[in-house]
Amino acid sequence: MFKAILLERDDRATKAQVATLEEDRLPPGDVAIDVAYSTLNYKDGLAITGKGPVVREWPMVPGIDLCGTVTSSDHAGAKPGDQVIVNGWGLGEVRWGGLAQKARVSGDMIVKLPDAFTPQQAMGIGTAGYTAMLCVLALERHGVTPDKGDVLVTGANGGVGSFAIALLARRGYRVVASTGRVDDAETLRSLGAADVIDRATLSEPGKPLQKERWAGAVDTVGSHTLANICASARYGGAVAACGLAQGMDFPSSVAPFILRGVTLAGVDSVYAPQALRRQAWDCLAREVDASVIGAIAAEIPLSEAIPQASVLLAGKVRGRLLVNVNA
Repeated sequence: MFKAILLERDDRATKAQVATLEEDRLPPGDVAIDVAYSTLNYKDGLAITGKGPVVREWPMVPGIDLCGTVTSSDHAGAKPGDQVIVNGWGLGEVRWGGLAQKARVSGDMIVKLPDAFTPQQAMGIGTAGYTAMLCVLALERHGVTPDKGDVLVTGANGGVGSFAIALLARRGYRVVASTGRVDDAETLRSLGAADVIDRATLSEPGKPLQKERWAGAVDTVGSHTLANICASARYGGAVAACGLAQGMDFPSSVAPFILRGVTLAGVDSVYAPQALRRQAWDCLAREVDASVIGAIAAEIPLSEAIPQASVLLAGKVRGRLLVNVNA
């Protein structure tokens, strides 16, 4: 028996509860894991509250990432006792996810836990930090370097934004943080932001081509914000887009791309290939220390994940919510 958050569909409404389940209810997979920690991400909030069409198979255990210890394996890449991370791959959408004490997954999905991290620290980083690193790597692949100018990070108080600030600052970039909570400016500066701006300066409709400002950007917001970032990117700049908190639309024009050579790089954390995942986690192991994780992540027990989902969607959570599934 194990505890899990179980989502069920009832008259088109989502019912979420902490349930005690038999192990034989776990889905097929060649690797069984005792989960130590998971996280509560924006996508998990949508799934738990039913406010977004995240779940595609019912019933579902949410949780788009997990870290724990392999208990049994029929996969050549994992053996009992290995500590592993699983991010994405449809967890919490089409596969039972990490907000549970046990999981069963395909061994092709796992990444070995870097020696630098405990399971708690790894999930303090979680999908948010991993996605932030994918964004940083994307910017650098497209030629963004610290000498080129300011790099903007939107949704700066969120998990991806917070880690993006810390990672970019550590690599020597001058980071400008955009947030709806400018009263948290000092927290963002402590992570490495050189300047903090109100998100309202970017969130309204703007001209298709604006004054050049950003050598690069990590955008978690989408919609008008992303359009304005592209319109104000410097010649040859790059924008890594990984989120849609403001919306899925992109009310822009081709002007920044054909007149200034701007690159819009989409960043997908869910189905990223294993080589890129390992590169991201290797970089995180070298560049993120415990003090940064502690400043960004707050721990909650499994029982708090359901009520905190609504708080997260309301934009009232700063940084990350780390879930101890055994507490």
